[in-house]
Amino acid sequence: MKPFAVGGAGGGSLECSKLITENINRLFANREPWQVATITTTAVLSSVWLWSFINQDESIYTRGKRQFFRYLKKVPAVRRKIESELSKANQDFKGEIAKLTGTLEYCLQLPENGLSKEEILELMDEHLKLGHYDWRDGRVSGAVYGYKEDLAELVTQVYGKASYTNPLHPDIFPGVCKMEAEVVKMALALFQGDEKCCGTMTTGGTESIVMACKAYRDYAREHKGITQPNMVVPKTIHAAFDKAGQYFNIHVNYVDVDPKTLEVDMKAFKKAINKNTIMLAGSAPNFPYGTMDDIEAIAELGLKYDIPVHVDACLGSFVVALARTAGYRVKPFNFSVKGVTSISADTHKYGFAPKGSSLVLYSDVKYLNHQYTVTTDWPGGVYGSPTVNGSRAGGIIAACWATMMNFGFNGYLEATKRILDTSRYVETALRKVDGIFIFGKPATSVVAMGSNVFDIFRLSDALCKKGWNLNTLQFPSGIHICITDMHTAPGVADRFIADVREAVAEIMKDPGQPVSGKMALYGMAQAIPDRSIVGEVTRCYINSMYSIPSKK
Repeated sequence: MKPFAVGGAGGGSLECSKLITENINRLFANREPWQVATITTTAVLSSVWLWSFINQDESIYTRGKRQFFRYLKKVPAVRRKIESELSKANQDFKGEIAKLTGTLEYCLQLPENGLSKEEILELMDEHLKLGHYDWRDGRVSGAVYGYKEDLAELVTQVYGKASYTNPLHPDIFPGVCKMEAEVVKMALALFQGDEKCCGTMTTGGTESIVMACKAYRDYAREHKGITQPNMVVPKTIHAAFDKAGQYFNIHVNYVDVDPKTLEVDMKAFKKAINKNTIMLAGSAPNFPYGTMDDIEAIAELGLKYDIPVHVDACLGSFVVALARTAGYRVKPFNFSVKGVTSISADTHKYGFAPKGSSLVLYSDVKYLNHQYTVTTDWPGGVYGSPTVNGSRAGGIIAACWATMMNFGFNGYLEATKRILDTSRYVETALRKVDGIFIFGKPATSVVAMGSNVFDIFRLSDALCKKGWNLNTLQFPSGIHICITDMHTAPGVADRFIADVREAVAEIMKDPGQPVSGKMALYGMAQAIPDRSIVGEVTRCYINSMYSIPSKK
């Protein structure tokens, strides 16, 4: 039977081939040579186009939806309506800026004569008094992570001494370069790095993330020949990954998170990986909900498919690094996890350094080398730089170094205990408030709230009127508070909890009432299916920050 089966299969194949050949011959019968060539070329090019159209990282549905809205906005009536709304939004944003800047006049050109030191400092004080929120009193979520007068005085003096230094010239400022190397090594020790681990300082979490993405794109291109790169990340990952995707032409494959745990769905994560994936990433913790992804599971996939794994610990910073030592349970996430190849962490968050400092750390110099930009044929000489910037602020490096030296290990450990104790205290209290719920299980310092009873943005608005500035979330709607060292001061956490209880109790008297004002607009923005319109409104907002309010 076996020979018969083989012969039968072979005969079937021959018959099939013969049938195809006859149909092709019939198609081209009685046609001119140029027609045969045209039909063949068209068929081949159409097949190539169809193949490339179907086999893209972005789904046909997503591309079709975007194209539909692109054409829809070209309809004159639709375009006029959009432009009218954008113009109104632009005026509203400019009006808000005018309110925030108060009576201060804008300087539109250089003063004819330079101002004195006293005049400049007086103006400086007036500018810093602007704003409605008392961040020094712990009324703000995140933003300022630790401020003490004596620390501010120290870093001010240190920055002043190093304010004109530039590590781009290591032969001129070797001491600043030494400080940067020490900051990197001290941070690596906190994140369980070994002697092979390395890294650089950057100007912030976004640059740290962008640099890691650039490094992995170039590494994959050189070692694997990948020219259409993509990265696989949770939907809750920081927006800086999307920025890196836009800058470096890396497609971002977003993976849904579990609606209960708010951690990335690992089954979907695995399915999203393909032959063009250059990096995997997870958060420790993420910004919206403060939950931590399963870094061990992601790292395991990285090892299995030989793909680098980045851990975004920018928000967690030194608190997530020291949480276990402080007595809190957190899932493994650092270089002790086999397969983790890089970590981003912000020293200007829970490292309490001045704004403008962060770290990107690697498990091996082979990745770090692809972060660098090197130009060898420039007439100005061979040019190399470790990060986006050429010239870098030596003052920021020195101030970060001074802050870390001032705190020491025990200082950071004590701060971590204060912050995590306060975070759990706030979380526990809020879970007892009827009408709201806590998203997932906060890993460190972020506590996010939602409601199934009323529009949560009403609570945000109510707390804003009480002097609190919280972060708003979307998809689904929510708000969060990021606990900092400012919130650990006596009475701050209790005042926040009391204000939440009071605000929720008032809202629950009429839970069905819709939200109004700015928060209503934020809620409505989530319902707009064409996200490019939301993007245009966002650009209007950014432009307004550079606008000069007209005089009344």
